[in-house]
Amino acid sequence: MKKVLYLFFALFILSAWNNPDDPKRKFVDVAGIDSTISPGDNFFRFVNGRWYDTVKIADDQSGVGSYSFLNIPQKQLLQTILDSVSKTKNTMGSIDQKVGDFYASGMDTLTINKRGYQPVAPILARINAINNVPSLMKFVANEAKTSNSSIIGFNISPDNKNSGINIAHAYQSGTGLPEKGYYFKTDSSTLHAQQAYKKYISTLFQLTGSTLAAATKNAAVCYNLEKQIAASHKSNIELRDIKANYNKIAIASLRKTQANIGWAALLANLGAKTDYIDMAQPAYYNKLNSLLRSVPINDWKTYLKANTLINYAGTLSKPFVNASFEFRKVLSGQATQKSRRQIITDDVDNYLGQALGQLYVKRYFNEDAKKRVLVLVNNLQKSFENRINHLDWMSDSTKIKAKEKLYAITKKLGYPDKWRNYDRVNINRNRYFENILSLNQNDYQVQLAKLNKPVDKTEWGTTPSTVTAYYNPSFNEVVFPAGILQFPYFDFSADDAINYGGIGMVIGHEMTHAFDDQGAQFDKDGNVKNWWTKEDYEKFKSKTSQVSSLYSSFTVLDTVHVKGALTLGENTADNGGIAIAYDAFKMTEQGKGSVKIDGFTPDQRFFLSIARIWRVKTRDAFLRTYVNTNPHSPAMWRVNAPLMNFDPFYKAFNVKEGDKNYKREDQRIKIW
Repeated sequence: MKKVLYLFFALFILSAWNNPDDPKRKFVDVAGIDSTISPGDNFFRFVNGRWYDTVKIADDQSGVGSYSFLNIPQKQLLQTILDSVSKTKNTMGSIDQKVGDFYASGMDTLTINKRGYQPVAPILARINAINNVPSLMKFVANEAKTSNSSIIGFNISPDNKNSGINIAHAYQSGTGLPEKGYYFKTDSSTLHAQQAYKKYISTLFQLTGSTLAAATKNAAVCYNLEKQIAASHKSNIELRDIKANYNKIAIASLRKTQANIGWAALLANLGAKTDYIDMAQPAYYNKLNSLLRSVPINDWKTYLKANTLINYAGTLSKPFVNASFEFRKVLSGQATQKSRRQIITDDVDNYLGQALGQLYVKRYFNEDAKKRVLVLVNNLQKSFENRINHLDWMSDSTKIKAKEKLYAITKKLGYPDKWRNYDRVNINRNRYFENILSLNQNDYQVQLAKLNKPVDKTEWGTTPSTVTAYYNPSFNEVVFPAGILQFPYFDFSADDAINYGGIGMVIGHEMTHAFDDQGAQFDKDGNVKNWWTKEDYEKFKSKTSQVSSLYSSFTVLDTVHVKGALTLGENTADNGGIAIAYDAFKMTEQGKGSVKIDGFTPDQRFFLSIARIWRVKTRDAFLRTYVNTNPHSPAMWRVNAPLMNFDPFYKAFNVKEGDKNYKREDQRIKIW
């Protein structure tokens, strides 16, 4: 199973910050505050209400504001780079040539539309040639090497119990809807998604020459098979169980228990030489083994054709792209498609991210920001140590282990020390589809080369230009790429209250992930290994259970609630992140003082900054999908819920009993 990287898109946009070089600009949007709302009733709305009620979501977007939506203006910077290098005669084999020509190939819609579905025709022909289960599995393995994955989820990553070595992992796969519940729930929005998905599959078959009747029949065959597959899947909540999702099994054993899959031949076709595999979800593979025997081979061929067309729809001619969008908009609420420039910019960032990242860093990254933020990271680390020292529920022996892990955390800022090599990638300015195949083949070979080799802990799991941050438990690292080390998340001109409430909150959040319900199961070296006393861990689980219950009580849309069990790790990190960032802020001169700026005390500015981090508005369709699939709580509850548990917030804004978000002091949840 792919390693879970705790992505934390900690972003905020302040409407008064139109010019970062204007010394008169303000870091608190005073005019945007809705004074008709009490801070203790709804702090998110108090800070963001006027903006929320007036801002318009662009037709080609599913949301606006901060969070992942702040990557939108970031992509505009990347477009500027791509527009430049794609129009320049670059040295063959150079980063500029590969990035520029790949972008140009994606923008060549005349050629792409002329080719229709011809690029995938050879793949469909290979499916037609399948005549038994062994040939089916050989096809599946060969296609996985170009990222056309179907019923086998396969990757190479660290062994959870021996994090210094990369091993083979197999995880559940085979479905096209967001998660298993979409195949079984019967509410109107889910039924709408099911019908849209079936129509999408039917449309793809019609675009390759099938009649409406045949395409509709094929869509039903595919959907029904996926539904059988989905029944064996673990839910997103179950997938959070670290120990239950670790099952290292000998290939010799699988030959007997899952003979129809043919693991020895499958791994040989994948090029993976190994005697064992970590099968994250055995129930799925047991079901797959059974279905390979019971489902007619022609139904499997129909399924593989649909899967292939879905996988490549976005890279084919305009009718395929349109069909893909018509389905996706049901889940996102997006009214119109993104521009071609936006789509291909995303592609370059996804496929050639570190090559494009090098060009981005040269043009836009301020090295001084890296040094300044490192100071904040170190201050947050000291703050976290102090909080551990003063915990009243943890024993001294566990505190020692916790602090050892805290100070073993690797800090990655800005961009990698060692850039990804793309020398083996061939980019043809006139062949967009083939470029994607070449990039996917290269990615697979890079991954395969890691099998049974020591883990390279200098590697990054995101591109430098992305506005994000994450904690990786196997590496015990926090990562803050160049994209987030800039205005408005962090600014040299801003006072400490703003920076500690902004990037400080990001840092504290990521550090807390090392000690959330999942991260706490990993030791300082990134191994799943208990370092707690039994009594301490029981106390910890009791506290996280309270967090889960609290968030499950929040209603998002009509009868849709936050999934407290799914979002537990992120909610724990939000609560801890605010506390750690606040303590670090109180170590600064401003934090120790009481001088007001823009009419607000230092503490008030700190909390205002935190609320601005989550200035987000989304479409309802997107929010429904988000609640079902995303481990983060929606924006409003990332502000209000942690603050209702945090004593200094009550004091800063005079929150009192009777306010809607007031909690008695003995009911406030405190973990870290």
